[in-house]
Amino acid sequence: MSLSIAGKTAIVTGAAKGIGLAVARHFQAKGANVMFVDIDEACLEDEVGEEARSEGPVRLFSGDLREKLTIANLLSATIDAFDRVDILVNASRRMAISDPLNPEDDAVEMLWQENVMTSLRLSQMTARRMIAQAEKSGDDGVIGSIINISSIAGTRTQPGLLGYSIASAAVDQMTRALAVALAPKGIRVNAVAFGSVMSASLKTALKDRPDWRDAIVDGTPLGRIASPDELTEVMQFLASDASSFMTGQVVQIDGGRGLLDRVVIPAY
Repeated sequence: MSLSIAGKTAIVTGAAKGIGLAVARHFQAKGANVMFVDIDEACLEDEVGEEARSEGPVRLFSGDLREKLTIANLLSATIDAFDRVDILVNASRRMAISDPLNPEDDAVEMLWQENVMTSLRLSQMTARRMIAQAEKSGDDGVIGSIINISSIAGTRTQPGLLGYSIASAAVDQMTRALAVALAPKGIRVNAVAFGSVMSASLKTALKDRPDWRDAIVDGTPLGRIASPDELTEVMQFLASDASSFMTGQVVQIDGGRGLLDRVVIPAY
């Protein structure tokens, strides 16, 4: 089976910076048509605005994906630009500290909506589009791949990460449930759970707490924090035919941190 994704069309959310941007750029470099999606229109414009205005393989879309109409508009824009959608990468995610003893803390609700419900609705609506285009063209077999971004927080327990841990665990289970539901339709669903990766949120956190870097490195067997680019090959594998018999899996990429997790600070 081939690792090639050339000619396929991918929607990548959270694509203005960090992991989402790294994945979108990698897919573009490997010959895929890529819809860069983010709520931060200014940042998205800075990154890919000029390219998106050409007739090439890049387009951008900015909007609040918590709204169903925005998701519908995104899918329509993707079809208008590239005629189809083959890959969805739900890379848009938020991390926030939550107080487990404060019933007024809305971090849990915010993270649930942004990290779980947005990915779920987008996955459902994208899957319906994949199924419709396959029926129209007569495609059979594997017709699409959905990849979720999760975190090792989904299987770790840190009180300050109550909301983030709940959301991450929910994304893992959502991945499994959708994998079973969509398998008969030929759509595979997998996730990547990361830990010690220099995501946009971790970079911001380390500006305020540089001591956290040493704690994370000390708690990671490979002894460093990974670059977002180190996730992209795995994403390509999950998007390609090389993983054609793989679905419902949560692949952990954390430099071995989850084997020990001596890190007791609420930063990912």
